Amino acid sequence: MKKSWTVLLIAVVALATIGVMKLLENIHERKIESRETVVRLANITETTVDPAVWGQNFPRQYDTYKRTVDISRTKYGGSEAIQKLDAEPNLRTMFNGYAFAIDFREERGHAYMLSDQRETERVTQVKQPGSCLQCHAANTVAYRKVGLESGAPGTLEDELLSSSGMNQLFTGFEKVCSMPYDEATKLVSHAISCLECHDPKTMALRVTRPGFITGIAALARSDDPVPHMPSINRWREGPRTKDYDPNAAASRQEMRSFVCGQCHVEYYFAGKNKLVTYPWSKGITMDAAEEYYDEIGWKDWTHKDSGAPVLKAQHPEFEMWSQGIHARSGVSCADCHMPYVREGAVKVSDHQVRSPLLNVSRSCEVCHRYPEAEILARVDVIQTRTRKLLDRAEDATVALIRAIAAKKGEGASDEALAPARALHRKAQWRADYCAAENSMGFHAPGEYARILAEAIDYARQGEIEILKVK
Repeated sequence: MKKSWTVLLIAVVALATIGVMKLLENIHERKIESRETVVRLANITETTVDPAVWGQNFPRQYDTYKRTVDISRTKYGGSEAIQKLDAEPNLRTMFNGYAFAIDFREERGHAYMLSDQRETERVTQVKQPGSCLQCHAANTVAYRKVGLESGAPGTLEDELLSSSGMNQLFTGFEKVCSMPYDEATKLVSHAISCLECHDPKTMALRVTRPGFITGIAALARSDDPVPHMPSINRWREGPRTKDYDPNAAASRQEMRSFVCGQCHVEYYFAGKNKLVTYPWSKGITMDAAEEYYDEIGWKDWTHKDSGAPVLKAQHPEFEMWSQGIHARSGVSCADCHMPYVREGAVKVSDHQVRSPLLNVSRSCEVCHRYPEAEILARVDVIQTRTRKLLDRAEDATVALIRAIAAKKGEGASDEALAPARALHRKAQWRADYCAAENSMGFHAPGEYARILAEAIDYARQGEIEILKVK
């Protein structure tokens, strides 16, 4: 009896030992798997533009990138090419006399960013500059080639962030901006590429858009408080012998927003060469951009109905995010729109780049320990309230446009209409700034409400001014 117990004990210990060894082996394999995240099949250099080539080495990231072709929708946004002019008739009146009154569709995923721009009637019916290429294509190599052809030093094999590489980039950028769009778009063949955000040797994040690099250097020189950009604050406290350079100074977490802020921003085309310029020299707020435009006397067009010199906002997600609690809490764009996903022991960023509302568990519940239904309900309250305010702001702006047009039709002079036109400019800028920003209030609910309240107020003040015109 004693012998059988001894044999049983030995067997149990042996099995336990085998189990522990297998567990340790599995742990070791997973550790190796977590470290070996790259399979070097393709030679990636500063000239590798095609994302499919990068995908040979980074199949997980490329697989999610390819899914940016998916059509998905949330209550107040999505990636379907819906004609906004039909869904929101006020927009035709607000943009009368400008290309956006011809065609204004919902933005689709990154995979479509080049093809959609080539096909929009804003481009096919209205002559546009090559400036548009900065945010709608993988253009780093194209800029550098044009730069070299224009006399910039070095070769395409130089590292982009070297002095010769940046010289090529900026020289080509300036040349391409001044080209007609039909000519410039022939220089590129891909939508956003890995090369635009990653160093091909180290995979480190980097910014490559000249407009952003120049714009954020101007922001650093301003007095605008940017507590969510600690590297700028450190630069401000230093000797300032050189311009702020995000590629040299920014932390990785900052770069996880900067790479998005390269394109999801407000900008205009400056001068006869149509240089893409971010109006950040006075700060990164809506008010700072307006002050900048007023100071230089900028207008995007003269409104066909009211005669006001109005502005067209682009897509100021980076600016609006900068005013919100997530930015102040150190949450980057990628944390919410490109959340981490695990495959086995490997953790990678999801490159599908979509609304957090389509992936609450990985985007929101990492920090907010509430049921998904509760999170969605809170977001819905914010966005629904914002949409109602936006509707009122657009209604008020359109009412002012019609009031000015009616008085103009009665023969009122430009001098008499000037105060109302100035208020139209202010009201429309605010309403459009919020409409063009793609979070429907979520990035900064308080800032949205303030801006839209001002839009309504300025529009109604304009109507009062019209009543004074005899």
